[in-house]
Amino acid sequence: MRRLYISAVALLLTTSIYAQNKDTKDADKLFDRLEYVDAAQAYSKLVEKGKADAYVYKQLGDCYYNVFNTKEAVTWYAKAVERPQEAEVYYRYAQMLKAEGNMQESNKQMAQFAKMQPNDARAKAFTNNPNVVQQLQQQSKLYNIKKSDVSSDKADFGAQLTNNNEVYFASARNTARKKNGMDEQPYLDLYKATRNTDGSLSQATEVVELNTKWHDGPAAITSDGSTIYYGSESFNQSEFQKDKTKKLKYGQIYLYKATKGEGDKWTNAKALPINSKEYSVRNPSISKDGKTLYFSSDMPGGMGGEDIWKVSVDGDSYGTPENLGSGVNSEGNESFPYITDDHVLFFASNGKPGFGGYDVFTYNTTTKETKNVGAPVNTEKDDFAFSYNKEKKVGYFSSNREGNDDIFQADPICGVDALVKVMDAETGKLLAGAQVTVTDAKNKSVGTQDTDESGATKYGLACEQSYGVTATRSGYEPGSATMKQSEGGSEVIEVKLTPIKPIITEREVILQPIYFEYDKSNITAQGAEELDKLVQVMHEYPNMVIYAKSHTDSRGSDSYNLRLSDRRAKATVQYIVSKGIAKERISGKGMGETEPKVSCTNCSEEEHAQNRRSEFLIVKK
Repeated sequence: MRRLYISAVALLLTTSIYAQNKDTKDADKLFDRLEYVDAAQAYSKLVEKGKADAYVYKQLGDCYYNVFNTKEAVTWYAKAVERPQEAEVYYRYAQMLKAEGNMQESNKQMAQFAKMQPNDARAKAFTNNPNVVQQLQQQSKLYNIKKSDVSSDKADFGAQLTNNNEVYFASARNTARKKNGMDEQPYLDLYKATRNTDGSLSQATEVVELNTKWHDGPAAITSDGSTIYYGSESFNQSEFQKDKTKKLKYGQIYLYKATKGEGDKWTNAKALPINSKEYSVRNPSISKDGKTLYFSSDMPGGMGGEDIWKVSVDGDSYGTPENLGSGVNSEGNESFPYITDDHVLFFASNGKPGFGGYDVFTYNTTTKETKNVGAPVNTEKDDFAFSYNKEKKVGYFSSNREGNDDIFQADPICGVDALVKVMDAETGKLLAGAQVTVTDAKNKSVGTQDTDESGATKYGLACEQSYGVTATRSGYEPGSATMKQSEGGSEVIEVKLTPIKPIITEREVILQPIYFEYDKSNITAQGAEELDKLVQVMHEYPNMVIYAKSHTDSRGSDSYNLRLSDRRAKATVQYIVSKGIAKERISGKGMGETEPKVSCTNCSEEEHAQNRRSEFLIVKK
């Protein structure tokens, strides 16, 4: 993967709890040099010779993780975790499993990671919502995508469209260049293509005046087209760190600035003062007014891994870099920022909940809202480097979904994220477990979903269309609402359900069915809602005395049914008393199957259901 090309020790991987040894010396040296392809071959030879242990398996997993060979990474991580590993290994293993589409096993490994690192934001996000992928799949489609004709058979990524219709990007297509040991592709160069009136891109050409013998790119150009910021290596400045023990030189990625000169060429290239041989600074994006530079870096003071930062720009003067905080960054890696003219930040993250690998997110710098842009931009593979030209209404992003880093075009479509909230019309309480159905203008069902514990559910809908929303729930009258035509974005639709009032006869108070969990006698949330109605009735009739009878169907032994129904009757009484009703006014008994409502021998499911009931007899009114 060229998304995080480096010539430095910026791997952000934990040290194994298992040790290196003389057998792994050569492979470890290749790994330290970031030559993952050759390192994997060296570790594999140890496996063939029977000299592999948990450390070797973990290293093999890391090699393939770093070049995003998910199949091989899964194979070796699976062997590594047969013995205890550090938490981050389980996280990387989970990500590779997710990228392979194995959600069940991925969740298992994430659960282990969460157990080991419960305070990690990634662990908390998983624990709070382990089914995030299913929810993201329901999100409205924001873009139509297609592979750009500028992509080659080598790595291409980081495309940004300038206001004068030039597309700059990084590419490894120059086969005359020396190969990089990380993934055996040529070193990266900066390229540019022209966007034609029909949206196609011309044949790309090298930005010769900026390219070096090291990695170069991606780049960002100011709105007036006069200045370019781009990444290259610290070796250009003869700046690096030495490891005498390993006999290695470690460089970093630096940011450079150049200005437009004669003949439309870039001149006066110089390194920015925010660079340091202690960390990398890369993947630039410049605000419309040219006064704020966004970039990614593993500099100290971050939240973990690589983070998104910003720094003020005043000519050739730069302020102090500022971390964008938890709205953007996580303990994982965040990279490839792009700031739009209307102050929306696109970025890529493998630490925030997503489909797998790197996902593209947006962060509204005004509202502070972070959002996964959803499919089809994001997949279980790596999707990153999203840029969007608001004036021309077109975006570009990069993805390795086809096995190689390619550039894709993203054309915005009008979509609405509809949040349906279902609530009690009298109390305003949000209702979990309500069934919500959305229909279009032709009364065709868009889908039916249940509200979650917060009493809400989400739908991805098309804008410029109206929709009908209906909701039903036990103990309530059906309710409905309408979502009017929208210009896109997000909408909140509230559906209010009116509680079905208890029926009060001369001999009993009739409620909706009081449900219990199978083989249990504890009061459920829905059962509590119905019993609250009885409490209200007893407040309205202060002299009323109730005798609660709990019945079962005829399945199960007589003695078992009698004991179970008696526990349920007593739980019902205790609940009523806990709500402030004097215990002298409520008593109860379990009747088992001794008083069926429907006498039957081979009872149907409907007849069984009628016999499973609670009765609230009025002893005194």
